[in-house]
Amino acid sequence: MRQEKYDLHNQLFEGRNSYSKTDPDATFMHMKDDHMRNAQLKPAYNVQIGVESEYVVGVGVYQDRADIATLIPLLKDMESKLLRRYKNVIADSGYESEENYLFLEENNQKCYIKPQTYEAWKKKSFKNDISKRENMFYDPEKDEYTCHNGKQLKPVGITHRKSATGYRSEITVYESEDCSSCPYKAKCTKTQENRRMQVSKTFVEKRERSYENIMTEEGILLRINRSIQVEGAFGVFKSFLIGIMFNKGNNNELVDAANRALEEMRGRSY
Repeated sequence: MRQEKYDLHNQLFEGRNSYSKTDPDATFMHMKDDHMRNAQLKPAYNVQIGVESEYVVGVGVYQDRADIATLIPLLKDMESKLLRRYKNVIADSGYESEENYLFLEENNQKCYIKPQTYEAWKKKSFKNDISKRENMFYDPEKDEYTCHNGKQLKPVGITHRKSATGYRSEITVYESEDCSSCPYKAKCTKTQENRRMQVSKTFVEKRERSYENIMTEEGILLRINRSIQVEGAFGVFKSFLIGIMFNKGNNNELVDAANRALEEMRGRSY
């Protein structure tokens, strides 16, 4: 009897770590409106929108807490409904992943995703951190990194990493020749062994390309417009959604409510 109860719970999880007993489709998430300031978890959904020139052109409701897993399904849904594929995709750092980078590349869409380390890169503390891969010299012909002490980190193996969405990335493992007498070891690694580093070459390449895109004149303009248009449109959209979504009990009903809110917003605003 108890095992049957456990099996039922596992079915309702649907790959998640939690669900609400009053609304099994909902996932427990941290809310931005935390009036008690106790980081209380509440059953919720992750609502995403796609915006073009301040006009909401797509909406999606997801069970995943992180935005990173919502980009691809939202773009696919928008393309199927709008019968068009956007040339440029601009998103903040919460959407950065190797899987998302490759999806955009395979669909011939130019990527303007801000790297998650973008703000850290600008700090003096990061630039002076000798343990960071970005601060090591890389020789693409030899496939070697050179550390602060002039030692080479060479590839010693390949491993694979699987994301929550099931995407499998290839990781190259690099190891230094000998760190035993290095005067900088304490600043470079916390282990007693040689310095090791795991790098996804594909992710590094796609991140660098996206960074180059966002730093162009066009990229800077697109990022500024994204922050203004998306945040403003999402605030208005939420006000319409809140007025409709009461007594909605599952994911499908909330999707319907989101689409109704979108239609009302379009009707009144445009």
